[in-house]
Amino acid sequence: MTDQELHTTLPDEQPIMRLMPQPVNANAQGAIIGGWMMMQADIAGSIEAQRCAQGVVTTVAVNAFQFHQPVHVGDLVSFYAERLRVGKTSVTVKVEVYAQRHPDLLTTVKVTEATLTYVAVDPAGHAREMPH
Repeated sequence: MTDQELHTTLPDEQPIMRLMPQPVNANAQGAIIGGWMMMQADIAGSIEAQRCAQGVVTTVAVNAFQFHQPVHVGDLVSFYAERLRVGKTSVTVKVEVYAQRHPDLLTTVKVTEATLTYVAVDPAGHAREMPH
């Protein structure tokens, strides 16, 4: 796959969050650490899950996580979240992540996608039913 084939555009909807990774988030080769990306994707997914649950949620599963492209310091990273399934106490969310590189050229690439499952919890931390 050529570099040109990897370029895309951002989705039409608003991202659930946007970040610019800093040098402290990079590994020795200068790419952003995968664990940092996983944490941010979990946060993005939990925002959508909390909206659905109308309250606190906890992550119960990382169903899938794929890294397509590295992220670099200075990239503008946009996270998009979509509900895939709502169960009795849980919600499964797909998170897609795009990086806008090179501000002068504004190259956009899809860098990561993940599917995560969250459970709605009550103040005691027990599973509770999702609102209707």
